Amino acid sequence: MKRDFLTLQDLSLEELDTILRRAVELKASKDANLCPLIGKSIGLLFEKASTRTRISFQVGIYQLGAQAIYLNPNEIQLGRGETIGDTARVLSRYLHGIIIRTFAHETIEDFARNATIPVINGLTDLHHPCQVLADLMTIKEKRGTLKGIRLAYIGDGNNVANSLIEASVMTGFELIIACPDGYEPDRAIYESATSQGAKVKILRSPEEAVKDADVLYTDVWVSMGEEDKEVKKKRSFKGYQLNRGLLSLARPDAIVMHCLPAHRGEEITDDVIDSPQSVVFEQAENRLHTQKALLELLFT
Repeated sequence: MKRDFLTLQDLSLEELDTILRRAVELKASKDANLCPLIGKSIGLLFEKASTRTRISFQVGIYQLGAQAIYLNPNEIQLGRGETIGDTARVLSRYLHGIIIRTFAHETIEDFARNATIPVINGLTDLHHPCQVLADLMTIKEKRGTLKGIRLAYIGDGNNVANSLIEASVMTGFELIIACPDGYEPDRAIYESATSQGAKVKILRSPEEAVKDADVLYTDVWVSMGEEDKEVKKKRSFKGYQLNRGLLSLARPDAIVMHCLPAHRGEEITDDVIDSPQSVVFEQAENRLHTQKALLELLFT
C-alpha cells in the first residue's frame, strides 16, 4: 500500500522518531555505501523555484541509489492544460514516487488521490513538512530533546508556522507565535491543535513571545506568490524583526533558526543570523539527512 507525506501528521509519532534517529545515523555516514533505492526513479515536479528542496532531494535520491528526474511543469503537458489527475495517472506508470512543490495544497491532494505512487510534499502554501523534519532534527541535536522546549516563532503565520503547529501537537514542545493581526496561521490547523491540548499560543508582542525561549525562529515576511502584497506586508511586520535586542530577551543559550532564504535586514539582521547562536546553516544541511530518512521509510 502506497504512503503519501502531505503533512507532518501523515506520520505516526513512532515513525517521526524513526526518521529523526535514522537521519542522525545518515549524517554520521553510517551505512554510507547502502543503496536501498537502487533501480528506482523519483520525480521532482516543482511549480515553485527552489534551492534547498530541489538540491537536497536530488542529492539524497542519488545517494540512496535512485535517479531523480526534474519535471518543470512548463515543459510537460501539465503546462498545456492536461489535468492534474491525468498527469498523476501517467507518471505513476513511469516513476516509483514523486516530490511536488506547488502553490495550492489542493493541487497536491488532487495529485495524491489519482497517483498510485508515494507523493511527498516539498512545499505548498499551507504546509512545509519536510522543512519541519529538519527543524526537529536540529533542535534535538542542539538541545538533546524536544520535551520542555519553548520555541518562539516571530513573523508571518505561513506554511512553516502551520507545520510547526502540527509538530507541537505530535511532540509536545511549546510553540509561541508572534504575528501582526491578520497574519495568523491557518485557523483550522490552530484550532485542531489546541483542541488536542497542544501548547500553542498566538501573541502580538514579539518581546513577550521570546521571553525564556530556547529557540527563536523566523521566516521571510513575503512568500513566493505574494509579491503583490509586499508593500503592505512589510509595513505590517515592522517591529517583528529578529534582531540583537529581541535575542537578548530569550534564554542566554537560545538558538536561532530560519528556514531560508533570508531577506537580511528585514525579518532578521546580519548580526543575528551570523552569530554563534545561529544554527541556520546546520538546519539547512539537515534537510538532506531527514529527507533521505523519509525516502527510506516510504520507498523500502
